Amino acid sequence: MKVAVSEAKGQLTDLVRRAESGEEIVLTRHGQPVVVLAPVHRAPSIESRRRAIEAARASAARKARAGADAARSQDFLYGDDGLPR
Repeated sequence: MKVAVSEAKGQLTDLVRRAESGEEIVLTRHGQPVVVLAPVHRAPSIESRRRAIEAARASAARKARAGADAARSQDFLYGDDGLPR
């Protein structure tokens, strides 16, 4: 939807509502587009971030397999003196 800046002054509340609902609002001056009204994408709340992190941790814990400790996984490459074999 294109609206002249001079007309938008009286319709601002309605235009903002329409932009929030996803409609593209273009403000024009002398017939040329100058501004686009668009909704601000809000950052996720701290609580929703916390839930996402906990879900990822729980998922990783379910997938983890018992096995050799990563710190010891290459011990076979070295002798008792700590030098490569």
